[in-house]
Amino acid sequence: MKRMSTSGSESDSVAAKRSMKPKYSKFTQQELPAWKPLYTPGIVIGAFSLIGIIFIPIGLVSIAASQEVVELVDKYDGECVTANDKVGFIQDTKTDKACTRTITVPKPMKGPIQVYYQLENFYQNHRRYVKSRSDKQLRSKEFSSVIKTCDPEAISEGGAPIVPCGLIAWSLFNDTFTFSVNKKTVQVNKKNIAWSSDRTIKFGSDVFPENFQKGGLIGGGQLNEKLPLSEQEDLIVWMRTAALPTFRKLYGRIETDIMASDEITVVIQNNYNTYSFGGTKALVLSTTSWIGGKNNFIGFAYVAIGTISFLIALAFVGLNMVKPRTLGDPSYLSWNKENPDYVQ
Repeated sequence: MKRMSTSGSESDSVAAKRSMKPKYSKFTQQELPAWKPLYTPGIVIGAFSLIGIIFIPIGLVSIAASQEVVELVDKYDGECVTANDKVGFIQDTKTDKACTRTITVPKPMKGPIQVYYQLENFYQNHRRYVKSRSDKQLRSKEFSSVIKTCDPEAISEGGAPIVPCGLIAWSLFNDTFTFSVNKKTVQVNKKNIAWSSDRTIKFGSDVFPENFQKGGLIGGGQLNEKLPLSEQEDLIVWMRTAALPTFRKLYGRIETDIMASDEITVVIQNNYNTYSFGGTKALVLSTTSWIGGKNNFIGFAYVAIGTISFLIALAFVGLNMVKPRTLGDPSYLSWNKENPDYVQ
């Protein structure tokens, strides 16, 4: 009998060790103290009123800041082509594609003035386009042959790997802009136009372009083979792909102020082929405010949400005045509503 009890206790302890039953705690047994707010009319009305009080001033301030931003947009893709065959014109390497545009400034523009190029109907978010790159190759020289995900721009005609490979780099925007204000040349600062994290982490200082744009079909801009990718900021900006088919990317900054009625003369080298897929191009000059560039949507969204919250609060006030309800009244319980003879 003793042997049986001993073996039985041993088997029970082994079974206990093998058991998947968790150790008792208030968390596993859902016995932690909980707090559930009571939504009284006063609390609900006060909450919606508070949202309106906070959101409407923020929206009005955002709209005012956006209105202070001066933005000039010049679509030049149509006017900068002199031939009927636009695709043939843009693909002809012997044709001079210089185009001069004049922009009159309506309001004073305080520097730094952001210079963007804007593309429409360009789907950088296409799945095949987004995947056609090699992040390892961009980061380090030792991964220069990692081109598995770069098709169809992975290997040059000689069989050597392309650096940087992939469709994104191959389609690099290559229009250029030269500015003068009242016939005085203005320099464009192209330093620090890319995110610092991209320059230091995503693009290596030991990675140099190799076999880039040397195939039969040239997609876009060339790269300086003597500069590492971490210093070629036009490429870095371009390779941060846009989520929407209409997007802007930073080209540079004009550090000087431009007064009202000044004339900006822009000499554009119209090289980038947007005509084959029905896209458009535009040059954008914009000042900035504390919320960034010109964007009325944020301000109107805040005002709209605040106004709706105020209207809801007023509706609840009216409802509470017309048809008040006593809190905790047991006559509103479902089983009491079914029993008309209920006596409190």
